[in-house]
Amino acid sequence: MNKAIKYRIYPNKDQTDFFNKCFGCCRFVYNQALNWRILAYNADKTSLNYNDTAYGLTTIKKYYPWLKEADSIALQQALRHLDAAFKNFFSDTRSGFPKFKSKKNGCSSYSTINQNGTVSLLDNAIKLPKVGVVKAKIHRQPMTGWMLKSATVSKECDGRFYVSVLFEYAQNTRTISSPQSIIGLDYKSDGLYMDSNGNVGPQHKYFRKNQKKLAKTQRKLKSKAIGSNNYKKQRLKINRIHKHIANQRLDNLHKLSTEIANRYDVVCVENLNMRAMSNRCFGNGKATMDNGYGMFLNMLEYKLSDRGKCFIKVDQWYPSTQLCSCCGKKMKLTLSQRIYRCSCGLILDRDLNAAINIRNEGLRLLRSA
Repeated sequence: MNKAIKYRIYPNKDQTDFFNKCFGCCRFVYNQALNWRILAYNADKTSLNYNDTAYGLTTIKKYYPWLKEADSIALQQALRHLDAAFKNFFSDTRSGFPKFKSKKNGCSSYSTINQNGTVSLLDNAIKLPKVGVVKAKIHRQPMTGWMLKSATVSKECDGRFYVSVLFEYAQNTRTISSPQSIIGLDYKSDGLYMDSNGNVGPQHKYFRKNQKKLAKTQRKLKSKAIGSNNYKKQRLKINRIHKHIANQRLDNLHKLSTEIANRYDVVCVENLNMRAMSNRCFGNGKATMDNGYGMFLNMLEYKLSDRGKCFIKVDQWYPSTQLCSCCGKKMKLTLSQRIYRCSCGLILDRDLNAAINIRNEGLRLLRSA
């Protein structure tokens, strides 16, 4: 398996200039190669790919010698990313046609591969190709046996630099646990989740809490001349507020997912389409996106896998809300009906009833596997 650990780095002025130069060169190579592939196909229906010598990095460097100042592996990775984008476009209908990268995008990144120790972790720094040792906050060391594969340097919208280091390691074997350590989770818009034990996740609405502050900062942006230094400074303040909200949300979700992964051996959830649930038709798109339930499930999945535990996804069309968790009778409910009342005498919160059904269905899938 592969796992990436993200570290905050503190480059000096020369290193910052090199990173910005690499970002621009990788973006240029990507856009130039994409343009060549489009022109070749429009001319005589020729489909270029990564292995074509006339399309490779050596050919591009002949036309643009200044690209030699950047990391050559990073430029090669940009071409690989373009090739992967085309493969995704032809294999998956949901993937759109590759787009040109914009210089105005606040986030930039480039990837490089570890070749004979060109990328390595130190006590309070990280070594990167062609830039040397960069000061970093090494808050977590890799486990014994983890192999360092690559590193991705990124610049966030708030101007901070990070490096994501990818490691490869052997996957732990899964263990089948006892039924007492199984829990079911049902999505809850006003509390993140409801588990099968009746516990409701904390209601964190970080975007709504910072909405007035964000609106005030955005209003000030209107009085600035577009492209001026004051305009850039004000836009940076807005980006920092957005980044602070995202960090608050991630911190809370990491804590909740770690607590559940440590406490339970099997977690059963419903495989929901969060993008569809955040649609305007439901009227709660802002609350759904502010919850971050999709990220929460992704965190749970890899943390349970690291601990050798099970993460079971129940089909999204399974009628968890309509079934009675006591007798199994099916009854349709409207969104306004928050209490499940069955003819067998069961009176239960509808989300709790759904969580119990998800746990029971996950247990059935676990035993039949």
